[in-house]
Amino acid sequence: MAVRPAWRDNTPFWAVHVVALVGAIWVGWSWAAFAWLLGGYAVRMFAITAGYHRYFAHRTFKTGRVFQFILALLAMSSAQQGVLWWAAHHRGHHKWSDQPEDVHSPRQHGFWWSHCFWLLRANRETHTDRIKDFAKYPELRWLDRHDLFIATAFGFLIYFIGGSTALFWGHFVAIVLAWHVTFCINSLAHVWGSRRYATTDDSRNNPVLAVLTFGEGWHNNHHHYQRSARQGFYWWEIDITFYVLKILEKLRIVSDVQGVPDHVRDGHLAPERARVSAT
Repeated sequence: MAVRPAWRDNTPFWAVHVVALVGAIWVGWSWAAFAWLLGGYAVRMFAITAGYHRYFAHRTFKTGRVFQFILALLAMSSAQQGVLWWAAHHRGHHKWSDQPEDVHSPRQHGFWWSHCFWLLRANRETHTDRIKDFAKYPELRWLDRHDLFIATAFGFLIYFIGGSTALFWGHFVAIVLAWHVTFCINSLAHVWGSRRYATTDDSRNNPVLAVLTFGEGWHNNHHHYQRSARQGFYWWEIDITFYVLKILEKLRIVSDVQGVPDHVRDGHLAPERARVSAT
């Protein structure tokens, strides 16, 4: 049974929504607002998908300690809890995907619980036993403990750079938008879309979510083979995060960006089609 959200303890979550709406109306829409929104959203979405998800949760590529810290710092500007907390919870999701132990399964708890209410529980412990490989770094443990400070500091930084328009559109509105788009992977991507692979959960491929989340919408692909940094398995499956990672690999900022073996990608095909696809 799902734990009831701790509503009073989550006033900041709802306050960000209110501030984003009121602030956006107050400063108004403009090309500058659009640029700040687009930039704020894009940076956060890449940091969430490449950092929180594909690097810290799944280790699908390698990088040095400095860029590791930068990825964590940028991802935490999205105010989605600490880096170790996020990755540890996600590893738990894959271990028990859509089973009773999965804390954000729409099959088990319904749509709205899986979308965001699960985040509003009183218990927000970081399960360091699931993330020992990264919990050994003191700088990541420090970031994980100061998640609210990091997100707030980014707000002040953006305000000093671009003023009220930057603060409301590039910070608050961008955060709320990034929240609900990424939350859709937990909720909609287990309800709406196609299933190429017969995984044990309800994960689905959704091209609309794939565009909005820079590739995370190829969720059935991902649950079929978690080791890959590429979630759009075929050339027509848009995966912006993977494209950027390949550029960073060329620049030697990251390395060993994992792809998808042919036999894994094409295992759902008839043997004859799989051989044709591999040629």
